[in-house]
Amino acid sequence: MITPDQTALVLLAAGRSRRFNDGDKLAEPFLDKPLAYHVVTALERVPFRARIAVVSGTALDFAALGYDVVENPDPALGQAHSLGFGVAQALGCEAVLVALADMPRVTAAHVHRLMDAADGPATIVASSDGVQPMPPALFGKDQFPALMQLEGDHGARELIMRGHHVIAPPSELVDIDTQADLRALRERYGLRTDGLPPAPVTRDEARRSD
Repeated sequence: MITPDQTALVLLAAGRSRRFNDGDKLAEPFLDKPLAYHVVTALERVPFRARIAVVSGTALDFAALGYDVVENPDPALGQAHSLGFGVAQALGCEAVLVALADMPRVTAAHVHRLMDAADGPATIVASSDGVQPMPPALFGKDQFPALMQLEGDHGARELIMRGHHVIAPPSELVDIDTQADLRALRERYGLRTDGLPPAPVTRDEARRSD
């Protein structure tokens, strides 16, 4: 069994937001705080042994929220590069819980379920929406060398494909990659005017309105 007090939380917050087009995606407002602070708030009472945020080019102050901040100097090398930085800071822990700063609806209850499914130092336990595995994901210390050797923009995708998967509602695992993703999330909560311009009209939509 792996417990939070043996585990480092590694929060990946160094993406280039290429598909978001403009601005600092993680600092975009959603409900009462920046987008990235929702997962921080959701997990603040989970008693992790360490909290590590891997960042690049954001004005958000994760250090003020209790995180050891690691700067990724070259996020263009992909998510795996950020993951390696985070895991390197977690050496000495029994496991890492890898979460993404652009997944604002993750819950502490789900993270505890991931840990309940752990089975020792070789653990790989990932989240799933019932279709595909994804973060948050828990890795035992035997997986640290493999995690630090990953390359590219797919992170630990191949590792989590062969791990144990814990299903959560898709609404809890929403990943904000584009402005359309954020717009849809805001509209789900009735926030139709809190910061994004109207969605552009597509050519097909324009034809239908003629």
